[in-house]
Amino acid sequence: MSRVIDEHRQYLRDRHRLDAFARAIHAVVRPGDRVVDLGSGTGVLGLLACRAGARIVFAIEATGIIGLASAVRDANGMHDRLTFVRGHSTTVTLPERADVIVTDQIGRFGFEGGILECVADARARLLEPDARFVPAAITLHVAPVESGQMYERIEFWDLQPAGLDFHSVRHLAANTVYPARLRPEHLLGPPAATVRLDLASATSERFSFDVTLPIARAGVLHGIGGWFSAELAPGVTMTNSPLDAARIRRRQVLLPIERPVRVMQGDRVDVRVEVLPGQLMVAWEVRVTRSSGSDVFRHSTLRGMLFTREDLEHTRPGFRPALTPRGLARRSALELCDGTRTLAAIEDEVYRRHTDLFASRHEAAVFVAEVVTRYARDAVRPDVDEERALT
Repeated sequence: MSRVIDEHRQYLRDRHRLDAFARAIHAVVRPGDRVVDLGSGTGVLGLLACRAGARIVFAIEATGIIGLASAVRDANGMHDRLTFVRGHSTTVTLPERADVIVTDQIGRFGFEGGILECVADARARLLEPDARFVPAAITLHVAPVESGQMYERIEFWDLQPAGLDFHSVRHLAANTVYPARLRPEHLLGPPAATVRLDLASATSERFSFDVTLPIARAGVLHGIGGWFSAELAPGVTMTNSPLDAARIRRRQVLLPIERPVRVMQGDRVDVRVEVLPGQLMVAWEVRVTRSSGSDVFRHSTLRGMLFTREDLEHTRPGFRPALTPRGLARRSALELCDGTRTLAAIEDEVYRRHTDLFASRHEAAVFVAEVVTRYARDAVRPDVDEERALT
């Protein structure tokens, strides 16, 4: 079984998630509405919108699951109202603007699923000015966390596996945001709600927040835990909070600190987080204040990235790039997708032009298929274009 399919099985068996979306969509979608289901996956949210009375649903999905989702749609008798659109939402166009958008591109911490960038683009190109949003808003929550088990991901690099020194990797590991399975006993103090992202106006530009977290019990601080709560509709929320009995089956995140710090009840942790959601960049500063003094830790996912000198050279403004042999072959394949040649003809010509790159025509065909799958569209005859313009 495809792991992607099993991933969607887990989404569908999450009754708290499905129930929250079903109630929200029923409350927001009105009979006759046009709906965009962004990142539709199996199409379940679009199907729920049809059930709520939508006249048409445009289900946008970039991956191959769209074929299976079409079969699910047909099996549920929604083929006349649910239309699948293949592609990333920021690159597709729709025949008409929609009244409602539904999506679950929230991620674990409320933004890293791409929801801010995609919804901002949809507001500009795909939605009516007075469109409604499911979710309507997302709030980020943080709390001080103790978990030696989760922190082993960082301390591992001090253990000299195979008797070798890997300590230089530790710095990268400490500047990584980790998926985490937080439980109530991991929290050293009460969580705090921070920034609220209103999807009717939020953009993918930088945002930040500052918060003070009191320590409620003695323990060892390993980092800051993060999760979200989403207002799907008035009175309908969805969250992955470790403190909520109705939380959805989604992990949280851990923002680690450079070294563990022992804390006592009454100590204070001041946290500043800066986010560039479009680039999935996060920076966090953690100041731990105790009676004996304070410690400050500064981290950034930029510092956790793997760069070589060659990588950095390629970002220099004066760098003069030239295509690699595979880049030249990709350019050939793109140029040959002119709407007149068949796929077989393109494969033959790419193989002819780049025989030194491919060991066989089959290898060239696999290469071309990857290019065509990602960038090509169906050729449309001029007379069909005219007919579409009249309808």
